[in-house]
Amino acid sequence: MRTLVAIPVYNEADYIDRVLNEVRRYNEDILVINDGSTDGTAARLAHLRDIFIINHDHNSGYGKSLIDAFRFALSYDFDWLITMDCDEQHEPSAIPDFLCTAMRREVDIISGSRYLDPMLKSNHPPTDRRAINQHITRLMNDLLQLSLTDVFCGFKAYRVRALRQLHPTVAGYAMPLQLWIQAARAGLRIVEIPVRLIYNDPNRTFGGKLDIPEQRLKHYMDVLIQELIEGTPEQMPAQNLEHADTTTEACCRC
Repeated sequence: MRTLVAIPVYNEADYIDRVLNEVRRYNEDILVINDGSTDGTAARLAHLRDIFIINHDHNSGYGKSLIDAFRFALSYDFDWLITMDCDEQHEPSAIPDFLCTAMRREVDIISGSRYLDPMLKSNHPPTDRRAINQHITRLMNDLLQLSLTDVFCGFKAYRVRALRQLHPTVAGYAMPLQLWIQAARAGLRIVEIPVRLIYNDPNRTFGGKLDIPEQRLKHYMDVLIQELIEGTPEQMPAQNLEHADTTTEACCRC
């Protein structure tokens, strides 16, 4: 099972070396999408020869980085793609959990959830982020007949051949909403597994108007509505989303 770990980065010079060293312990093939970093991240990556690198000339957005990761995984015939952040809020030690679930379950998307297992909460998220996540998660579940607990977690694994049924175009942070709607429309099989809730820097920003919670929620709603309008509700079958049982973690770390 050929697996690619893709890591979007933007100004992560403080974290990139440690994160890559940890990821190497669990997976050989690594792709870094450098989204126009200006803080020295590019210089740290330039000397590396054991990873794949995509460089954006300018900051193009989190969604664009994921779209590039999808295309790369498809182009090079990987079986699974794992996406994770580079700010040490996603633990590379959880990669085996995703791989184990991929081997044990007939699923297409394995989505990390920071709220599935309350025992794994290490920090409290900023109040506005948690409130918006809860609101959008409830709305997505109602609209798509899902039972997600965390629509915005970027720690995920995708069966690469299933990515051919997804055509995301949103370049920014709202891309996961478009992805969930398209996944439901395509009838992809989804499972959530618990990951630790970690907020190392609650002061990190989205940038621009998205730093204003009301504007961020409006933007998410605009993207959600637009994607729903473009699809036909009758073509969106109900999903039988499962939550991976707690034995998954024990299996993957034994």
